[in-house]
Amino acid sequence: MKNIKKKLFFIIIILLILPVCIHAYDFGLTANINAGLGNIYNDETKFDFGLNLWPYFSALIGDSSEFIISAGISLGYGTGEFYFIPELLRTEFTTRFGTSRISAGRINYTDPLSFIASGLFDGVQYFHSSGIGNFNAGVWYTGLLYKKNANIVMTNNDIEGFIKPVESFNTYFAPRRLFTSIGWEHPSVGEMVHLNTAFIAQFDLTGADKKYHNQYFIVKASMPLNNFLFTLGGSLELSQYTGVENNIAFAGEAGIFWLFPGEFNSQLSFTGIIAGGRVDGVCDAFVPITSKYYGYILKHKMSGLSVFTVDYSRRFSSSVGASFTASYFVRNDLGTFTGYPAYPQSGGYFLGPEILASATWRPASDLLLSISGGLFIPALGNAGPNETVQWRAELSAVMSLY
Repeated sequence: MKNIKKKLFFIIIILLILPVCIHAYDFGLTANINAGLGNIYNDETKFDFGLNLWPYFSALIGDSSEFIISAGISLGYGTGEFYFIPELLRTEFTTRFGTSRISAGRINYTDPLSFIASGLFDGVQYFHSSGIGNFNAGVWYTGLLYKKNANIVMTNNDIEGFIKPVESFNTYFAPRRLFTSIGWEHPSVGEMVHLNTAFIAQFDLTGADKKYHNQYFIVKASMPLNNFLFTLGGSLELSQYTGVENNIAFAGEAGIFWLFPGEFNSQLSFTGIIAGGRVDGVCDAFVPITSKYYGYILKHKMSGLSVFTVDYSRRFSSSVGASFTASYFVRNDLGTFTGYPAYPQSGGYFLGPEILASATWRPASDLLLSISGGLFIPALGNAGPNETVQWRAELSAVMSLY
C-alpha cells in the first residue's frame, strides 16, 4: 500500500510541474467534501465524512491529438475507521484521423444500458463515424483498478476480495478480468429512433478454480415525441461457469421521460429495470461485469432484482434545483438477493420502497452545494416486514479550481 501511495504522490507532483513546461494545456483541481448521518442496516446512528481531491492535466498534441491525466485522493471516516486511498483515474491519449479516432490508456466505457460495464478501464478503443452509423470496438483489462471504485463482484471469490480492507497490493486491486466490446449506434433510424447496440465478451483471468466467462448481446432504442422520450432496452447473457456450460440470463429496462416546457426545465420520469433471477432448468440470475448500485440506501447490484422508479426534478432558477424520487424494489427469486432486509430464510419477494429528496444550490460557477435525505421502509414489503426504517441524510460541497 505504501508503494501505491508513493506512486500517486509522484503523479500529483508531475501534474503540478507539467504546466510550467507546456503552453497548450489545461490544469485543474476538483474537491468534494461530504458528511453523512444514518442508521443503514442497523439501529445505531453513525456519522461519516469524506474528502475527495481530483487533480487533472490535459494538453493538445499537434492538431489531432490530446492527452489527459488525472488522479484521485480519498480520505475520511466511515464504517468505524479512517481511510486514505490514492488512485490513478482517467489517463487517456486520443488521436483523430479522418472520421475515426483511437483512445488508449485508462479510459471511460459505458455499455448501451449503462448497468453491465460502466466506468474507467485500462485498454484501447476505436471509433468510426459513417453515413450508416457510428462504430466502436475495444478491449479492456480490470486487474489494475482500485476495487472499491471498479465494483466488480461477479462471483463469491470476487465478493470475498472486495470486502477485505486495503492493506497491500493484493487487497487493493479489482479482480483480473478481460472484456472486449463491439458496438454500433445510429442517431436516427428512420428519422425517428435512436438505436444503440453492443456485443460484450468477458474472460475470467483470476486464479479461482472455477472460472466465470460470459457474453452479452445488448440493444437499446429511444424515441423522442414532442416533449416525451420513450426508451426500451434489453440484454441476453450467456455464461460459462466451470462445470456448468451456457447458462442463459436476461435483463431489460423501459422508461418514459416527460420534459415540461419553460425557462427552467422540469422533468417527470418513470423507469423500470428488471435483472432476471434464477429459474431452475430455465435461466440463471443476470450478472453484470460492474455493479451499478441502485438505491440511495439499499445499494445493490442488478442481479435477480427489479427496481421501479418515479422521479421528478425541477430547476427553480439558474442556480437552484431540487428532485424527488420514489423507488420500489422487488426480488426476482429467493436465492440471488439475500441482503438487507431479505435474509435467506425470508420467503417474501417485495423488499419495500425507498424515498429520496435532494436540493442543489450553485452560488458560483465553481461551487455546488447539495443536501439530500432518504428513507427505506421494509414494513411496506413482505421480505422483512419487521425490520426498522433505514434513513440517511447527507451534505456535500463540490469546488472546482481552474
